[in-house]
Parts: sequence; structure tokens; C-alpha cells
Amino acid sequence: MSSFRWDGLDEFVAVVECGGFQRAAERLRVSSSHVSRQVAALEERLQARLLYRTTRRVSLTEAGQAFYVRCQRLIEERDQAYLAVSDLHSAPAGLLRMTAAVAYGERFIVPLVNAFMARHPQLRVEIELTNRTLDLVQEGYDLAIRLGRLSESRLVATRLAPRAMYLCAAPAYLERYGTPHTLSELSRHNCLIGTGDTWTFRLDGREHLFKPSGNWRCNSGQAVLDAALRGFGLCQLPDYYVQEPLQRGELVSLLEPNQPPDTAVWAVYPQRRLLSAKVGGLIEALRTGLAARPEYS
Repeated sequence: MSSFRWDGLDEFVAVVECGGFQRAAERLRVSSSHVSRQVAALEERLQARLLYRTTRRVSLTEAGQAFYVRCQRLIEERDQAYLAVSDLHSAPAGLLRMTAAVAYGERFIVPLVNAFMARHPQLRVEIELTNRTLDLVQEGYDLAIRLGRLSESRLVATRLAPRAMYLCAAPAYLERYGTPHTLSELSRHNCLIGTGDTWTFRLDGREHLFKPSGNWRCNSGQAVLDAALRGFGLCQLPDYYVQEPLQRGELVSLLEPNQPPDTAVWAVYPQRRLLSAKVGGLIEALRTGLAARPEYS
């Protein structure tokens, strides 16, 4: 090749990361025929087959694998070069795609995002509220708000706020069934189970996992809280659900010496050397906004 051209690189990388032409087209917001033409033209220029195509799947050839690794670096460097220049004189603008858990997103994150958008009218935001852990890279998200402990090594994480877990019950339940004083007593109590199958505690300086059992389960923290307030059983919930009921005496905090180590609320995003103005600005706005809320004061 006499000169290098960018044409087709974004489409090729999107096909590989999304696993097909249609999903790549959806990520890039173009037609699948456009993606197919661009990739075919790229292969023609390279005089090499990059992808094996069947009716069910797309996979890399040996040449495609080697080319893909380098394309990732090229596109990242190109995008960072654009950002380094454009962000010197630009306010947050363009499309920002983000995701957060449903209940926490509705209560804490979306109001702060809306306030940020009001200050930056050139910004467009798409928010996916879901309790599923989405693949930010493959599905084209700029930012995710995640709770608890992180395991995804491909992402960069910024701590936004603390998150402590409390074991609680209503006074009426404790009067009827007794108050547990050790972790070994929990198995004798009715447990209100949320999204997780295990509860985490601290015992002798180490993490201790307990598998709760009971006659009630729901994947909503607010629903678990309501059941606990009605005296149905024990619950383990994050601080922002139970702080006010604890202060009013509607719930009692239990086994505080065994309270698990604090986790956190995190902003996570794909690894990049530089953050765009829109993502970096929103992360800072979320950190500041959460710190100002009474739940975190």
C-alpha cells in the first residue's frame, strides 16, 4: 500500500468485538451493508482475508488476529489524539452512553445526570438501567455505575462514594423470634433474600459468607426493606436503604462487630489514557453530588 487509510478499521474492530456485522452496525449506528462493504474494501486493500464468515458466526483468520491487535492500538491512539486537542477548548458534548443498576440509578444517579445535562445542553445521554452486568466494550458504553466489589480487570474504576452493608430486623420480629448474637444463630432465623445468594460478614478478620434461607425473596432492595419493616425477617441491605429506618428506630442493626468491610459505589469505564470531557466531567459531578446527599453525609 502506498499510503495508510483509516477506512474500514472502525468497522472491522466493531465486527470482531460485537461478534457479527449486524451488532457492529448497531453500535456504529450505520447499516450492516455499509459495515460489510467497508470490511470487504479493507481486505481488498490489504490483499488478505481478515474474517471467516458463515451464516452463524464471524471469526478471525490468523492475519485478522494479528491485524486486530494493532488496530485496537491505532484506534485508541487516534481517539486520544482527537480528545487531547478537542477537549482543550470544548465543553461536554455529544453522545454519552452509560448504565447503572435500576433502583440505585433511579434514586441517586439519574437526578445527578439530569443536573449535569442542564449545565451542558450540547450533551446527549442514553442511560440503560439494568441489574445485569453489561460488557461496556462490546456493547459500546462509555460509563457504568457499579456497586460493591469489582472483578472486571479491563475497566478503570473511580470510587464515587462509600457503601456499607447492614444486617437489620424490625423490633417486632426480634421481640417474637429473639435477637441473634452470633453468626451461628442466623440459620435459625427467617431471612429476606434479595438479588444475592450469599450474605457477607467479617469473622476473625476474614470475610465470612453465609447462605441465607427463608420464605421470602425479591430482586428489589426497596421490596426487601418493606418486608423487613413489616417484621417478616432479617435483611442485609446497603446503608442508603436502611439509614433512615435505623435512625427512626423502625429497624435495629444486628451483629455490628461482624459487619462486612465497606465496599463502594464505582464509576467504571474502558481503559483509556485520557478521559473525554463528557465522561470525566460527569464522573466528577457524580462524586460531588453523591457527597452532598444526606445518605453520605
